[in-house]
Amino acid sequence: MPTRKIAVIGECMIELSQKGAEVSRGFGGDTLNTSVYIARQVPEEELEVHYVTALGEDSFSQQMLDAWHDEHVRTDLTQRLEHRLPGLYYIETDASGERTFYYWRNEAAARFWLESEQAEAICAELAQFDYLYLSGISLAILNSASREKLMALLEKARANGCRVIFDNNYRPRLWASKEETQKVYQQMLSHTDIAFLTLDDEDLLWGEKPAEEVIARTQAAGVQEVVIKRGAESCLVAIQGEATLEVPAVKLPKEKVVDTTAAGDSFSAGYLSVRLTGGSAEEAAKRGHLTASTVIQYRGAIIPKSAMPYGG
Repeated sequence: MPTRKIAVIGECMIELSQKGAEVSRGFGGDTLNTSVYIARQVPEEELEVHYVTALGEDSFSQQMLDAWHDEHVRTDLTQRLEHRLPGLYYIETDASGERTFYYWRNEAAARFWLESEQAEAICAELAQFDYLYLSGISLAILNSASREKLMALLEKARANGCRVIFDNNYRPRLWASKEETQKVYQQMLSHTDIAFLTLDDEDLLWGEKPAEEVIARTQAAGVQEVVIKRGAESCLVAIQGEATLEVPAVKLPKEKVVDTTAAGDSFSAGYLSVRLTGGSAEEAAKRGHLTASTVIQYRGAIIPKSAMPYGG
């Protein structure tokens, strides 16, 4: 059986993380986190993980590429744009492990990946992939013309048999208005096969509704598989035509929660690492919870490989 391929589309930034007086530097971004955690849990011969973004020609960008190669994340579809730089974000973490983010990304290279001379050829290649994964942030950083190009790519890819996976990751500061976001998300969901929805983000965008209504609204848009993430609570998995599953989260004592950065991203990765390789939705959700519960016991978005519960 030929190796399947997933392309994860988004943005990676320079990450500065503070705890007390100590500041550490790394690299992170929601989709990059997910790509790394998928690659750590699935053998390359089963699933190739490709990261699709744009970087600069600076040393930080080169360090990112080197790090991704070490993680077995493929970068042949990552562009290097002249006169551009990666974005930067700073994390402050409080005593309970909750964090506050500050961003510098308005001119980040990733915003322009669909405007380059190489974009058409990259899209043609992506249309032949088995899976495409992106998040609300992948959409938010693009201008309207680039978003339309992306939607056209998703439509073409699905016509070729590709399955599209979307994580809602709603960040209000990246959007002009809720109305704009709702319109774009509805369009996105119409091209989506598997949707990961953080319930807090859904409530923020659409108004607080019972999870059953969120599932119904998402399925009405055409999504076949809906995964509702509820932080430390159980997740819900609703597949069209099947009973909704409720899968308990891994409970941790408060003192073990160090940093919740990438909790949702790593859950999605754990879920997909099982689901895209033939596992059941329940098995996938359990892996998602296990992966997330491990990640939040360490600082930063990407934990040491040696700490991974599977793979690594």
